Amino acid sequence: MRRAVVTILSTTAGVVMLLSFKPHHSSPPAVSAPQPSGTAPAQTASGGTRTGTFTGDVVDTRYGPVQVAAVLTDGRLTAVKVLHVPSENGRDQEISTYAVPRLTQEALGAQSARIDAVSGASYTSEGYIQSLQSALDSAHVR
Repeated sequence: MRRAVVTILSTTAGVVMLLSFKPHHSSPPAVSAPQPSGTAPAQTASGGTRTGTFTGDVVDTRYGPVQVAAVLTDGRLTAVKVLHVPSENGRDQEISTYAVPRLTQEALGAQSARIDAVSGASYTSEGYIQSLQSALDSAHVR
């Protein structure tokens, strides 16, 4: 009987220690603009191409505002600058640090705001996508 109690307590302590272990998070990968093959530059309604930085709307999410700016060079999306993301607490910062580079990489690859949300960051993803779409709309890009 005594051995059973010691075994149960040891197992419980081990499980608690295992569950409290926090994995090491490495810094997110650097995001660079991919070199697409054969993708035509975005054009304005008048047929010209756009160059510049276009700021999207601030999108209020459940966890805080999200706002991005689209950088276009000759009508191509070359970068996305993140102006605001939820950062109220450590968890918000962790989610933003994880999700934003992935969303940016997707947007650069797709050359649009038609991208998938990042799992576990639904609100941040939706805010990012809406703000990016409004930035592209302000550039009058098709």
